[in-house]
Amino acid sequence: MASRRVFLSAILGGIIWVAARGRHLSAAELKLDEDPVALVQRLSDAVFAYLKAHPVVDEPSREALAAFVETNVLPYFDMPRMTALAVGPAWRQATPQQRAQLTDEFKKLLLRTYSNAAKAYKDETLEFVPQRGGADDAIVRVAARIVRAGSEPIDVQYVLQNSGNGWRIFDVVIAGVSLVTNYRGSFSAEINRNGIDGLIRLLAEKNAKGESDPVPGPGKGANG
Repeated sequence: MASRRVFLSAILGGIIWVAARGRHLSAAELKLDEDPVALVQRLSDAVFAYLKAHPVVDEPSREALAAFVETNVLPYFDMPRMTALAVGPAWRQATPQQRAQLTDEFKKLLLRTYSNAAKAYKDETLEFVPQRGGADDAIVRVAARIVRAGSEPIDVQYVLQNSGNGWRIFDVVIAGVSLVTNYRGSFSAEINRNGIDGLIRLLAEKNAKGESDPVPGPGKGANG
């Protein structure tokens, strides 16, 4: 349990924090020809190295983390698609404005959830395993395992798609549990009760209160 939290702190805590804040890089700045494994390794190495040198212990250090990674990480995450996966079938009925609001509030929720968890980071390493499929596939899963002394390795997969403008990560699967679809059950339940606007209000209220969810993982529900 502790190792899973630490892994999520190091990889997701830093990366999702950035996805809620950063600017978009220009086409000239993006590494459009970078293969999926090299991309994931570069991003994870950057987050690990930063957190090792600059532990996240308070609000200023969380802001410093965001400032460090926002330029280099955000452009490689597809937040609209991540939100669509979390919302599920109801996404198709949402208006463009509702989709934009859902994406914004979901980013804020992930931001707080994983940046809060970043305080638990220790000296983990990420080992990549042989990849199935090739870079010509439409969707690629980059498999790795998180290794920490005294704990069992934890399997992780980064799911990426290339839509013609470079690879983008749209899900992270920890020990078989999808980061984004792990929210679907609770999101669907709220939509069934109060509609899409009800889900938007619920997420906005949680974000306004500074609430964060328990870190999703094996044996946990969508929001705990």
